[in-house]
Amino acid sequence: MITVLGSINMDLVATTIRLPKPGETVSGTSFSTAAGGKGANQALAAKRAGAQVKMVGAVGDDPFAAQATAMMHVAAVDMQAVKTSPHPTGTALILVGGDGENMIAVVPGANAAVSAEDARAAISGMKRGDYLLVQLEVPSEAVEAALEAAHAKGITTVINIAPLIDRAAELGRKASIVIANETEFERLAGQEKLSADERIAQLKRLHQENGQTIIVTLGSEGVVAIRDGKLHRAAGLKIEPVDTVGAGDTFCGYFAASLESGMPFEKALRRAAVAGSLACLKAGAQPSIPLAEEVDGKLAAE
Repeated sequence: MITVLGSINMDLVATTIRLPKPGETVSGTSFSTAAGGKGANQALAAKRAGAQVKMVGAVGDDPFAAQATAMMHVAAVDMQAVKTSPHPTGTALILVGGDGENMIAVVPGANAAVSAEDARAAISGMKRGDYLLVQLEVPSEAVEAALEAAHAKGITTVINIAPLIDRAAELGRKASIVIANETEFERLAGQEKLSADERIAQLKRLHQENGQTIIVTLGSEGVVAIRDGKLHRAAGLKIEPVDTVGAGDTFCGYFAASLESGMPFEKALRRAAVAGSLACLKAGAQPSIPLAEEVDGKLAAE
């Protein structure tokens, strides 16, 4: 079982020929809405990857709430620990440029109501062998409480240190497994603009300090990780991205689900990297998350 503590949002997505510069207005080419939020995205990805998944979070008492949770309900994610808050459902305002890159502003709304008490209650029902997956779009106090309670029970914890809040590095060091992109890893390492060699050196240093498994996603260059003193690399697919929104969340959910199923670490990395690549081929965060049959079919064809 994987418990995901995190955000549930409604994504408002506008596409443009290119992303605007600061202070600039550009014409949009389309607009759409889609369920999102890093927590919900990762929960759905883990479920589509084949895991049993419980979602812990909050939505508002508004029309967006049903839309934001619809795909998780269809996928049969356990939603009993998703509470209704008087605050509006969280929203993400997303601009997607013609090259597939994006800019995102997140308004937490009901996600800010997720509390340390909610976190501890969720962990109380977990057992050794379960996995906890968290991100940083809900209050840091709730994330910290979840990680500490899970550690006390011997539960494997996975943190995606996104978005880069002030406590990202501190909270990241409390988990069994850390997943970060290049920029997020630099925050964890305390050093900016790392070269490829410097990144490896920092990976080794951080791993030696506390024995954590650390994974760094590198976009089109795949992923590099360190676990039990050994470096691992995994490639994604060679693609022309349509929309990169949700690709990182897809990676996180697929990785956690694959590892929880007993898959060897290196194979879990590769499966997650392929899933992340496939998520770039469709628009929207949750609509783009591939099904396990599609991911495993790509792997079987190699």
